[in-house]
Amino acid sequence: MSSKDSGKQEPTILGVAEASVPYVAQGADAARSPQYRALNLARLAEQGMLTQEGGRSSVAEDFRIIKRPLLRQARASGAEAIRHGNLIVVTSAMPGEGKTYCAINLAMSIAMEMDITVLLVDADVARPSVLKVLGLPPEPGLMDVLLDPQLAMADVILKTNVANLSILPAGRSNKHATELLASRAMSRLLAEIASRYGDRIVIFDSPPLLITSEAHALVGQMGQVVMVVEAETTTQHAVKEALRQIESCEHIHLIYNKTKSFPGNDYYGYGYYD
Repeated sequence: MSSKDSGKQEPTILGVAEASVPYVAQGADAARSPQYRALNLARLAEQGMLTQEGGRSSVAEDFRIIKRPLLRQARASGAEAIRHGNLIVVTSAMPGEGKTYCAINLAMSIAMEMDITVLLVDADVARPSVLKVLGLPPEPGLMDVLLDPQLAMADVILKTNVANLSILPAGRSNKHATELLASRAMSRLLAEIASRYGDRIVIFDSPPLLITSEAHALVGQMGQVVMVVEAETTTQHAVKEALRQIESCEHIHLIYNKTKSFPGNDYYGYGYYD
């Protein structure tokens, strides 16, 4: 990865995700036990999702490659440390590019690490999909915490049967979602979840950049941005416009989704922009 003369880093190409999934149906405060939800891992595996078994499947290998530079930056220290590096938002230019698929699989893959816990946050508050994809009903979550000062985040975090993986649902819909995501309450919440647990990585499933204003309110507060691009479908103009809107972010990564090949590489197409 290299930088322009201005010091601005080019987006990093993390790799290729080979499939998409249709939308079908530990780290909490010690004083409060998070609610427990059992995921149907066999059903998720049948849908092409990554599960704990992982193995040497192409999906498992894809996300092993994709997560490595993200974890390296999240754990950086000293002069290389980045603010909120463990807060990673997954977004896209347009709907339907596979961002939720990538966010869930990325969270699953990182949860397989030996010394890391993962919190998966559904921040696509206008069209929440994480619980739906995982086969769970709607639950109170992020919006409820922002609206109710008496409600602690630990009260709505869902612990799962995937070791080291917890979920923060989107919660109730609200017409002031953009303002809530840009509020001081959200900034305080992000600071808390970024710093309270040293072993925690937080993955946010964000709204598409070119459709809603919520994405911009969220992306600007993240340490790392992952933009999912639907290969052979998303236009170059859409990608450039989405990148332009988040150009103030210093650590942007790209994932090409729904593709079987990548120019210049035999298998994954893993590389960097020069």
